[in-house]
Amino acid sequence: MAARSIALFLAAALFEIGGAWLVWQGVREHRGWAWIGAGVLALGVYGFAATLQPDAHFGRILAAYGGVFVAGSLAWGMALDGYRPDRWDVIGALVCLSGVAVIMYAPRGE
Repeated sequence: MAARSIALFLAAALFEIGGAWLVWQGVREHRGWAWIGAGVLALGVYGFAATLQPDAHFGRILAAYGGVFVAGSLAWGMALDGYRPDRWDVIGALVCLSGVAVIMYAPRGE
């Protein structure tokens, strides 16, 4: 179950961060409506990704995804925009991912 959940979080991050990046490129970098449209479509796909998580609690899924989004955004910036995170960015991302682990994968008596 954890492997499926992690894969879904990674897919959600790809579509949300990628979609936002495409919209950014279309608007801020003047690449045009095709980029914006592709970004909007990717953001729509992201909207469905959370519904596939094995956990049925919307608040838990989105809270945990926030941590994935933080780390994924930094990674995306490194890969596509040449962004170099400093140690505080890295520490912050690790704190967020620790929060994801606690929220999603801590043993519960449910």
